[in-house]
Amino acid sequence: MTIENLFEKEGYDKTISRIQKLNVESKAQWGKMTVSQMLAHCNVAFEFTYHPENFTKPGFLKKFLLKSFVKPAVVGPKPYPKNGRTAPEFVITGDRDFEEEKTRLLGFLKKTSELGLHHFDGKEYINFGKMSSQEWNTLFSKHLDHHLNQFGV
Repeated sequence: MTIENLFEKEGYDKTISRIQKLNVESKAQWGKMTVSQMLAHCNVAFEFTYHPENFTKPGFLKKFLLKSFVKPAVVGPKPYPKNGRTAPEFVITGDRDFEEEKTRLLGFLKKTSELGLHHFDGKEYINFGKMSSQEWNTLFSKHLDHHLNQFGV
């Protein structure tokens, strides 16, 4: 598995190109989400980053467990399994507008790229605490890669 560096032009451009290949008719190769739901699902990671005030902060014990057991899977090198469990905040139900969700995702990626590597080094993630810029990149890139693969792009 290759984790694209979203803070570098090549990795950013490659990821944007893959997203641009999606269309409202794109079908999942596994799982239950529609392409619009998948885009909304991917946006949640960025919403946690840029709008943490919209989420309930985990208590001490929950944050300890998330940091100890979930974070290594999220920012580690192993690919996510197909049909794996997801956190309740990431579960998307109901219809979503494809173009709106795609535009939001592209905007989040642009903002992330523009803020750059140094902005994220040591930045706090609501569920995992302070993370390195490499961990941030892995969090975003690995998740996007998993779901873009899910939809064959």
